[in-house]
Formats: sequence, C-alpha cells, structure tokens
Amino acid sequence: MAVKTFKPYTPARRNMTVSGFEGVDKKAKPERSLVETLKKHAGRNNYGHITVRHQGGGNKRKYRIIDFKRQKVDMFATVERLEYDPNRSAFIALIRYEDGTLSYIVAPNGLKAGDKVISSASADIKPGNCLPIANIPVGTVIHNVELQPGHGAQLVRSAGTAAQLMAKEGDMAQVRLPSGEVRYVRTNCTACIGQVGNLEHENIHIGKAGRTRHMGIRPTVRGSVMNPNDHPHGGGEGRSPIGRSGPVTPWGKPALGYKTRKTKNATDKFIVKRRNSK
Repeated sequence: MAVKTFKPYTPARRNMTVSGFEGVDKKAKPERSLVETLKKHAGRNNYGHITVRHQGGGNKRKYRIIDFKRQKVDMFATVERLEYDPNRSAFIALIRYEDGTLSYIVAPNGLKAGDKVISSASADIKPGNCLPIANIPVGTVIHNVELQPGHGAQLVRSAGTAAQLMAKEGDMAQVRLPSGEVRYVRTNCTACIGQVGNLEHENIHIGKAGRTRHMGIRPTVRGSVMNPNDHPHGGGEGRSPIGRSGPVTPWGKPALGYKTRKTKNATDKFIVKRRNSK
C-alpha cells in the first residue's frame, strides 16, 4: 500500500501525505441500507459538561454498520468492493452473500474485489474467513478477535494490526496481541484470518493543523502556559518550572508511570503476560 506525497506548492503540502487507496473504489458511495446518522457530542455528556477534552467540530460523517459478529454461517459471500470508512483507520469491504444480503466487514490485507469469504468452522485458513479459535491452527495470524462468544469482535480491528494464536489449553487459547500482551481467550470465540489492511496508515503525516480539525480534534494547550486555577503547572512569571517532582494531569494525578488499571480487575486472571513485562 503506497503513501502519496505532493509537490510543495504550499507549506502544508510540503509535509503532508495521504494513503494511496490501492484497491479501494474511490468513486463508490456507501451502501444506503448499511449507513446510519452519527450524532456529534463534542465530548459533552447529557448535562452539557465536557467529559472528554479536545473534541468538537470536524467533517460530517455517516456511520457504516460493520458486521463484527459474522453470524451468517456456512454461506459464501463475494467481495463487491473495498471502501474508505471515515470512522476507522482500516478499510472496509462490502460483501454480498449467496442469498443477496449485503454486509460490511473490516478488510484484511490482501483481500480484493471478487474474492470469496465465509464464516464457518470448516473454512479454509485464508484472509477474510471467520472461524472459531478452536479450529484455527496454532501460529496463525488473526484479527477481529472476540472476547465473549456471540458478542462480536472487540480486539485487533485497527489498520495494520494482527494478533497471533500462540497455544491452546483445553477450552482456552493464548493469543498474543499487537501490544505484546499475551492473554487467554475462549476457544469458542471467533476470529478472522489475516492481518488488517491499510498497512501504511501509521506512516501518514498529517501535515497541517486544519486536517486535524477536519477529524474533529480540537487543539491541546500545555499546562505550563495556563493560569494556576486551570492547571497545576500554571502560573509564575515568565517560563517557570512546574514546581513539582513530576508532571501531573489537570486533576493532579501523576502523568508519567501512573498505573490506571484497576488493582482488582476481574479480567486479570486472563492475562498471561503484560505488554510491558520484561
């Protein structure tokens, strides 16, 4: 997947890159039956208070309904086309089942128009097919991993990511996630074969501030340039030190090395190896 660069006819264009969108149908409009409106909240809750900072504005989007459950079992589907999805980093594929039903799935690397995919316990080990983890060979690269049977894929869905099936022990399997964490997943959960497509997404350079605003991301300001009533780092004459042993968040919590995971999390027993363990 190529990254497109531009001649520097403006300062922003000099540093800006975009995806080459190879294999993606650029002229295709989203399937109307699989699209719904997406309301903006600008990071505010039902009281109107900002609960997530730096959100607001951005281009209008329609949400594409992605089939993360793949519950049409033992029925082949043909890939009609690959499409861009503004709601995720990965590309999506429009598939048509043998009974005429249309559906969107996350497009794995190597999938192209005309290919056939299937969700089945006896499916071949090829990109785009969906199987129970019990039927996937150890060592296979997978994505769209379920955590609870029938709840749909929750892990490994963003562009270029892939997990690996490391081992099987009874009704549990060990899966190595993109972060390096190894965790147990039930073997009756499903996963899709292959690596998520759009591998060059991590190499895209935004290039200008306006492009970030188009994504609905508002500016972030350093705490040291704020007033003391707005941030613990604020105040002082000129460029002042923060006056603390380490940086903190606007609410006074340590900003570096502070563990935010619950100490008695119910899912701790499923984690075999932490992502940052030596």
